[in-house]
Amino acid sequence: MKRWNALLASLATILAAAPALADECVQAHAIYADPAGTYELRFEPVGSESAVTSNHFKVTVGKTRLSLDGVVMQSGEPLRANGIVMHDCPTGDVTGAELEACTVWQGAIYIVDRAGHIGVLQAEDAPAAEQILLPGFGPSLRTSSAWGEGKANADSSDVFAFKGCAA
Repeated sequence: MKRWNALLASLATILAAAPALADECVQAHAIYADPAGTYELRFEPVGSESAVTSNHFKVTVGKTRLSLDGVVMQSGEPLRANGIVMHDCPTGDVTGAELEACTVWQGAIYIVDRAGHIGVLQAEDAPAAEQILLPGFGPSLRTSSAWGEGKANADSSDVFAFKGCAA
């Protein structure tokens, strides 16, 4: 009986530590990682219903202090989720040239569901996607201001798989 109780306690600990399923998490709290586990994409609440952006996220690089800011805006006809990942952008009145210099990547953000169907990223209160696709992110990162000594120096995939759900 003691062994059974110990086994049940161990199983409960493992299950508590396991990442939540994507459909049990809202997009605003979803955490993703690239296949190598070097890059983490972490969504966070927008914080305002009147915001122009539909999602916010951060991209971090393991073993560095680098943190890239990402925003998503629904635009186009038909509507699609267009994202921008930035590195050390100035605040306030920013010129187009300044914004271009600090932009790491921009483009449509796609999701992949459990069945392998591709769609567009939904608003922050939607169930979290199984995978996030940032087409061309890896090559764009290499040519950006976020690449180099003390910054990103390992290649990133364009695919990020669901890893967990922030509280």
